[in-house]
Amino acid sequence: MYDPELVQPFRDELTSLGVKELLTPAQVDQAVAQTGTTLIFVNSVCGCAAAGARPALRLALMNQKRPANIYTVFAGMEREATEKAREYFKPFRPSSPQIALLKDGKLVKMVQRQDIEGRDAATIAKDLAAAFDALC
Repeated sequence: MYDPELVQPFRDELTSLGVKELLTPAQVDQAVAQTGTTLIFVNSVCGCAAAGARPALRLALMNQKRPANIYTVFAGMEREATEKAREYFKPFRPSSPQIALLKDGKLVKMVQRQDIEGRDAATIAKDLAAAFDALC
């Protein structure tokens, strides 16, 4: 587990956008059970989360269409909640960061670390916004 004070700014970067934190496996189950589109962002302390994933989510959420429900779990912090979220992401392997879009509880879009690493936030956001347009 990371130092909570160290990760707080990374949490705040998402919660300031209205993204809700999922801290327990039960909260993850409740979030996924909602109807409509649900985005779950697996937050991380890594550089590609800071340089690509979090800024991309911020940009993508400016899109006219967006998921009805937007949540985050933090890898390396709320491990049980993160593991529960990743059960819904199968057959994709765990990655940090990771952005999943579910519709009525079924995975319809996955953005893995390899889709984020080395790409700029604007490009990642464009891909997310296109998924929002198609699926939300």
